[in-house]
Amino acid sequence: LQYGIVLDAGSSHTAMFIYKWPADKENDTGVVSEHGMCDVEGPGISSYSLNPLMAGISLEHCLNQALRDVPKEKHAGTPLYLGATAGMRLLNIADPQASDTVLRAVAATLKMYPFDFRGAKILSGEEEGVFGWVTANYLLENFIKRGWLGEWIQPQKKTLGAMDFGGASTQITFETRDTIENPRNEVMLKLYGRAYKVYTHSFLCYGRDQVLKRLLSKLLQAESYQETVTNPCWPMGYNKSLLLSSIYNSPCTEKERPSLALNTTITLVGTGNGNLCALHVSKLFDFTNCSFSRCSFDGVFQPEVSGNFIAFSAFFYTVDFIQTVMGRPVHLPSDLKDAADTICATSWSELLQKAPKLEKRLPDYCAVSTFVYLLTTKGYRFNNHSFPNIVFQKKVGETSIGWALGYMLNLTNMIPAENPSSHKSMLYNYWVILILLFVVTTLTSLVTAICLLRHSKSSII
Repeated sequence: LQYGIVLDAGSSHTAMFIYKWPADKENDTGVVSEHGMCDVEGPGISSYSLNPLMAGISLEHCLNQALRDVPKEKHAGTPLYLGATAGMRLLNIADPQASDTVLRAVAATLKMYPFDFRGAKILSGEEEGVFGWVTANYLLENFIKRGWLGEWIQPQKKTLGAMDFGGASTQITFETRDTIENPRNEVMLKLYGRAYKVYTHSFLCYGRDQVLKRLLSKLLQAESYQETVTNPCWPMGYNKSLLLSSIYNSPCTEKERPSLALNTTITLVGTGNGNLCALHVSKLFDFTNCSFSRCSFDGVFQPEVSGNFIAFSAFFYTVDFIQTVMGRPVHLPSDLKDAADTICATSWSELLQKAPKLEKRLPDYCAVSTFVYLLTTKGYRFNNHSFPNIVFQKKVGETSIGWALGYMLNLTNMIPAENPSSHKSMLYNYWVILILLFVVTTLTSLVTAICLLRHSKSSII
């Protein structure tokens, strides 16, 4: 077996994924699987801008686990990557020097381990979207797969669109035949000899945590930063006091920063009003300006969604909460809206009773469910016909869906551009030898049996 390690340094936390695959089949699709994973304790590396050394130290627990999970004799040949996403993209906008220092500190820690460290970098939003799309379709064997004789088969299935919803950004990526009017949204890929024209866009500041900050900013603005502000997106019975600095410490909200001192405390009181919450959440989108033939929102071109989609990360967790905790199905857009309204109308004490282990995130499910409804229907324009084509899922088999696997497959060149069908696989050769041996053995047995039969007959005569 061969191994590879990817650290997914997200905005809210870092996760380490260890992958494994048979060394003699590394260009096969679907053969890479998750060998192990580890959630790094504490926040994302971007939050260590004032103490960069701690960004590296925070990773040590998981890296020590990797030392145990990967056989010692394989350490030196195991590639190790760190990819940082929207949290570091935001830090790079706010303070490029701080983001460079954090990356250097992280790289210094990773170099101390006996793996084959191949770099720590900030991914662009487009890379994050495309690698997530590659991961999902690779795991589902939508690019190519082996037949039972070891031959390559191009499946007749179409690729799946991918929707990712992180802490600081959200991505949509799908194959399309339509003209992509903005070249920045077009990615041409050649995988296993086939060309794919892929549309992708990443919306910075539209991840879960940044959406919640932006929403609080809108609510405070609407009530002129009074000492006590009502929050229709929080459940009745839930109140909390916040420092303005906790809302306006991000490039996503800095343009709305008030003239008040950032150490000012404001108390927000939950009123649990779904319609009013939706009104405020809709203000996070701009549906009016579009210089293309069609747009999703904020003036971003998007062709019509087509085919099946897989939605993971916070998309999955939001819908999973609706289905498992609230006990509601999600088949149509109206189901999602009704579920969001129900969550908003549920009191804090009732929510706590339903899911005590989720206390930290519970107050925000009303806002996040409402946001997911508006993003998918008014933003991406899924309707009653196309919405049922979305599957909300976090894994394929035992392997997590996200950009990390696609990133490693790309950097290790494990998905060839050319069609490998012209190359006889080892597996195929083994089958041919086995079949020939079977035929030879069968013929030998038949000839022997006939000879014995004739010999016995002549003996009787």
